[in-house]
Amino acid sequence: MESILSSFALVAASEMGDKTQLLAFSLATRFRKPWHVMAGILIATLANHALASTVGVWVAGHVPERWMAGILAVTFIAFGFWTLKPDTLEEEQKPARYGALVTTAVLFFLAEMGDKTQLATVALAARFQWKALAPGAA
Repeated sequence: MESILSSFALVAASEMGDKTQLLAFSLATRFRKPWHVMAGILIATLANHALASTVGVWVAGHVPERWMAGILAVTFIAFGFWTLKPDTLEEEQKPARYGALVTTAVLFFLAEMGDKTQLATVALAARFQWKALAPGAA
């Protein structure tokens, strides 16, 4: 339960004022199909965090703990400085080619790549590895 609550709190705090929040506002106003936009966000978020947690478990099994602590410290300090720079959203007025669901899923997946919540997911997966996902587990 600790891993679920830690993950939820960290990711929820990280998303406030994030570029994906601005992207959600923009897509909701553009398409005016809230259920399609929310479904696209869900699909992208699940895919992105599944990838991030898999990488986190792999890294935990292959990178020494001392190195990982240093890498995570530097990464979070860098993201702390990065959050001081406000996000912007530049919108092009092209017609949507693939509809609200696919457009939202693709844009959200790409927007979350290398984002602080993705790196937080990698760190949390490394810290709270599940035995079934750990390398060499039967």
